[in-house]
Amino acid sequence: MMTTPDWLDREQWPYHPREYTDPDGRMHYVDEGDGPLIILVHGTPTWSLEWRHVIHALRPQFRLLAVDHLGFGLSERPKGVAYTPEAHAERFRRWHETVVGTLPYAMIVHDFGGPITLPSVLADPQSCRRLIVTNSWGWDMARDPALRRQINLVQGMLGRWLYRYANASQRLLMPKAYGNRAALTPSIHAQYLAPFRDPEARERVLYALARSLKLSAAFFDDLYAKRQRLATVPTHVVWGMKDGTLPPSILDGWRVALPHAVVHPFEESGHWPQEEKPERFTALVRSILTM
Repeated sequence: MMTTPDWLDREQWPYHPREYTDPDGRMHYVDEGDGPLIILVHGTPTWSLEWRHVIHALRPQFRLLAVDHLGFGLSERPKGVAYTPEAHAERFRRWHETVVGTLPYAMIVHDFGGPITLPSVLADPQSCRRLIVTNSWGWDMARDPALRRQINLVQGMLGRWLYRYANASQRLLMPKAYGNRAALTPSIHAQYLAPFRDPEARERVLYALARSLKLSAAFFDDLYAKRQRLATVPTHVVWGMKDGTLPPSILDGWRVALPHAVVHPFEESGHWPQEEKPERFTALVRSILTM
């Protein structure tokens, strides 16, 4: 039975919790509204809370599903299972097959949500009627000269220590990634910090994804090799141009990988346009999905 933790701000997240039981553990998701289906997929180090404005604004017109990856947000965090992008992608596939089935859908992905969901989209691109990519990637970023050094630094003992004891992902990188740090209010930041109070959990879940930027190169390369399967999927790339973690070269990578994609730059936003410019973001999503 999915329980509501004592730290959850019900004003920010008033949605009814639902539970999918995966072989690896229980995963939380919400199912709000009625109409054409939109699937919202978060990245790291957040959870589905990052989609709260989208859910609130669009649920009168759409059905919105937002799932927390295992280990994140309101989902279970069992020991003895993998928290690599490959493992998350396999769990997402099973969740999708169980909860969504063969229904057509639009997919909105952010950060690691991109590579985690792309295997499912690539396996059946006909079911995806729109793909909206927000500050994410679909290839091996360790080959990018602008990121190679940082990714290599994370791999060693210092990176492990910073993730485990300094909570580098949430306390250092997350504020840096915002174009306007004031948008990451103390109350919202607390909702992202709360699931990772335990240093061991930070290492097991958050650091596993940080390390994967080098260790999962084959997984990322496979996504890129299959990118032509998305040629028939109407794709939009929404990009916060003041992202302090992903350089402009990643946006250029999308232009090369998917030349048919329409790019929507958010000049004043950072890594989370849906958090920093929610009204503009939701208006853009609505217009894309009602074309």
